Amino acid sequence: MDTTPQIILASTSKYRRELLTRLGLPFEVASPQVDETALPAEPPQDTACRLAQAKAGAVAVRFPQAIVIGSDQVAVLEGTALGKPGNHANAVRQLQAMRGREVIFHTALCLSHFASGRSEARVVPFYVRFRDYSDAQIERYLQREQPYDCAGSARCEGLGIALIAEMRGSDPNALIGLPLIALTEMLAALGVNVL
Repeated sequence: MDTTPQIILASTSKYRRELLTRLGLPFEVASPQVDETALPAEPPQDTACRLAQAKAGAVAVRFPQAIVIGSDQVAVLEGTALGKPGNHANAVRQLQAMRGREVIFHTALCLSHFASGRSEARVVPFYVRFRDYSDAQIERYLQREQPYDCAGSARCEGLGIALIAEMRGSDPNALIGLPLIALTEMLAALGVNVL
């Protein structure tokens, strides 16, 4: 008899869903419906962590027996948070500002199990240095990828990799939106062994 608790991803992100699928665990998706606005003077990594916890918590109360996974990502360029561009003009501005510079992607992860009162959160940073690409290259990239729902307009798992000069971090999945190395450790602590 399988005693593995139900797993719910508190996210509507197709990128996070694709990443979680890689672990081969059955899971469901629930929209957390959380306001993602940063608080005044809140450090970007704190914003990511708070929102990951809020997303997991909002869904955990609806599914108290489930392990709920919440995640959020904030991209930071020289102290300034870069959100999802939402449209072409904003994406062009973000990519122009990022060229030749390093951006830190703070990806937060929270696992919450309401029934046991257990909750754990971590922030996994990932560092990306961008090439000194041209405006024409930005246009070609945006026409092909349309990454308007990606923090910092960066979609490294697609053509965006051509914009990148160097990446550093403990888990490349964190850059896409769900740090799987930390997630497998946190699931194991709750009795879910991926292997």
